[in-house]
Amino acid sequence: MELKREITFLGVFSIATGAMISSGLFILPGLAYAKTGPSVFISYFLAGFLALIGILSIIELSTAMPKAGGDYYFVNRSLGPIIGTVSGFIGWFALSLKSAFAIFGISEILLLVAGVNPLIASAVLCMVFIVLNIVGIKEATRFQIIMVFGLLIIMVVYIIFSSPKINFSLFVPFTKNGINEILITAGFIFISFGGLLKVANVSEEVKNPTRNIPLGMIVSVVVVTLLYTVIVITLAGVMDPAKLSNSLTPVADSAKITMGTAGYIIILVASMLAFITTANAGIMAASRYPLALSRDNLLPPTINKVSKKFNTPVLSIIITGIIIYLSLLLPLKMLVKAASTVILFSYVLTNISVIVLRESKISNYQPSFKTPFYPWVQIFSVILFSFFIIDLGAEAIEISLGLLVLCLCFYIFYGRKGSKKEYALLHLLKRITDTRLTKNLLENELREILIDRDNIEQDNFDDLVRNAIVFDLEGPLQYKELFNMAAGYLCKQIDMNKEDILDRLIKRQEESNTAISDFLAIPHIIIDGSNKIFLIIVRCKDGIKFTEHENKINMVFLFGGTEDRRILHLKTLASIATLVQHESFLKNWLEAKNENELRDLILLSKRRRFL
Repeated sequence: MELKREITFLGVFSIATGAMISSGLFILPGLAYAKTGPSVFISYFLAGFLALIGILSIIELSTAMPKAGGDYYFVNRSLGPIIGTVSGFIGWFALSLKSAFAIFGISEILLLVAGVNPLIASAVLCMVFIVLNIVGIKEATRFQIIMVFGLLIIMVVYIIFSSPKINFSLFVPFTKNGINEILITAGFIFISFGGLLKVANVSEEVKNPTRNIPLGMIVSVVVVTLLYTVIVITLAGVMDPAKLSNSLTPVADSAKITMGTAGYIIILVASMLAFITTANAGIMAASRYPLALSRDNLLPPTINKVSKKFNTPVLSIIITGIIIYLSLLLPLKMLVKAASTVILFSYVLTNISVIVLRESKISNYQPSFKTPFYPWVQIFSVILFSFFIIDLGAEAIEISLGLLVLCLCFYIFYGRKGSKKEYALLHLLKRITDTRLTKNLLENELREILIDRDNIEQDNFDDLVRNAIVFDLEGPLQYKELFNMAAGYLCKQIDMNKEDILDRLIKRQEESNTAISDFLAIPHIIIDGSNKIFLIIVRCKDGIKFTEHENKINMVFLFGGTEDRRILHLKTLASIATLVQHESFLKNWLEAKNENELRDLILLSKRRRFL
């Protein structure tokens, strides 16, 4: 059962925004200020700009393949199941750990305000988020929208009341250690923007993904970058440099200076909302990893079951919630750092995936948004994020490598047996070596994704096309040569004598010319038996001669059926007529590379459907 498309533009914006605004705003500014001084706002702005560059490839992949699992799905279909398995499991644990960190933040606030035991509070919070996400993506997204806009309103109020009290003399000296430290600090706080991957994970549930994914993600990055930058300027201008450098709650501390106790409480509420939105977006996104892994037989099939009542992957959500809670029992600081390494690694793999998919020349890779300045943006991103990974330190990398080894072992001993998916790297190797490495399985899978993405209704003619034989013939030919070839194939399929089929086809042509233009012919006959119908699709670039006038037919739809399938017979004629009325279709027909592209051209067409 497929997931329902329930997430609107506001949902995409809120998931992305809620995933970004948490510790990056309420904890990190003080630590970042200690590194570079008042110029820290440049680091935040630069990190936001780099995040915008980094997500361009993710947006491209999400619009081409809006499927649950996000970066796992992209990597699996581009680089293969081994790397895909590693990406999927590590991404799952990484987002779970990030969500655990957010729940930990909420628990600490509840401990501070109400004295609630953090483990008990965390357990209750996990159950609340699990139930909310099981009830439905629509309900979870609506909750996310309310929380995010509540958070944004509070932060705008903070800016309005605090910015007039900025003391610009506090911006001297402007930087402690020059431009180099500003760049290093940008890398330090970059992970504040790491939550953007969460949107890709739920892209299968986004309405009109070709529009809402790119618009929602880009608007979110721009808004959050500006918000971060303005708030950090305010912090640097109202707080004493020594206090700001040592503060782990800089926004709350500055609000106490500019707005009094009421301001401190308001920011405390805002930080609670921020952690709630991060945790909710985290469990929503992380739970789509096991769903996608299970669909590809890399986890037991029961995990990908979708509830008929709620249209949500119940078991996947519950397992993810349990992992999040168990993560709270572990030393979070280093694991969150390791999670940051994994998220950066995901950015590296997604940028490589775009290069592989584009260079493999797969015809059904059709993103509605294409990254500009290809491939330079991808190359720059791979180098940049690799540098950020190195900058995080050896211990984080070692933990990530340990997880990588565990994932590889899991794939070797379990996942390899059930993995039969094609991937773009094979198509790229096929293109380079000109050997037959693929069976068009990936093309077919991407075609079905495009049909779902663009809401292309399917009718009986589409079913006929899927099962039809497609001939791409050398010519020129005579129509009798074509009919003889078709009869030889059909005699085995419809249990009729070859000569009988050939006679009926020739008689039909002699009674009334089946070439309806100088480009297209539609020979069609009635056959013996019941409940039978067939279709043969033919292209001949050099032309097939049907009459003296129609002597260069390039497209033939040869079909027939029994008397009891007459209605479908007539609908097939009507479908073909509406199919070829666009000039672009005729041009694309001649330019298609192979039989599979000819079939896809028909199935993905915008023709009228007869349901």
